[in-house]
Amino acid sequence: MPDTTPDPSTVLPALPALSAQAERLIELGVHERAGLSADEIRTFAAQAAPGADGDGALLAVHPDRAPASALAPLLRRDGKPGFVVVDMPDVDEFTPCALELPDAPLYLVTGIDRGDHMSNWSPDEALPALAKEDRTPLVLTEGIHWVLQQPEALERNLCFMTIGSRLRKPNGTLDARTPAIWISNGTGRDGRERRNAPKVGWCWWNNRHTWLGFASTTGRRG
Repeated sequence: MPDTTPDPSTVLPALPALSAQAERLIELGVHERAGLSADEIRTFAAQAAPGADGDGALLAVHPDRAPASALAPLLRRDGKPGFVVVDMPDVDEFTPCALELPDAPLYLVTGIDRGDHMSNWSPDEALPALAKEDRTPLVLTEGIHWVLQQPEALERNLCFMTIGSRLRKPNGTLDARTPAIWISNGTGRDGRERRNAPKVGWCWWNNRHTWLGFASTTGRRG
């Protein structure tokens, strides 16, 4: 495995204040999809802000309220909307695996890192390494929320996997596909018109990709 020391050149700027994140979700209509009022979003952000803004916290809506299929089209890059790859029609069935989300419609995700230092690792290699760092991987909806609030989190050759979400088959085994968020090259079934658009797709659990790190968090709280 490569060196696990984070590269300081890839450190991203701080996330917007929670109040600004709340307004962004309202502007996009996420609150309506989640069955929440604009005031509920604003109130949660205001009550959570003391201390949380300094932590660089991300405001997230629970995937039970706003699934990935509803959030992905809200992403934008070069004026192009985000999309889910055509061979992932079951995207919303990829649920939190071996981690618990707060039992609340809104919660905070703290200490987010893109995991650039794990680029070219397989998910199978990255998961135990994250555990040794006392970190847990992001779930797919958290990754989408991050890019909604901070589009620069998604860069060419510096994108990320969200291995906190897995699909469990009826027989109890885990599907080998693993969700990731990257930038389309406009090839294959993506279509040329989607070149440079944000893309929700998947990679195999045991495969490595030079352009994908492993996004993770130090904690979540409701």
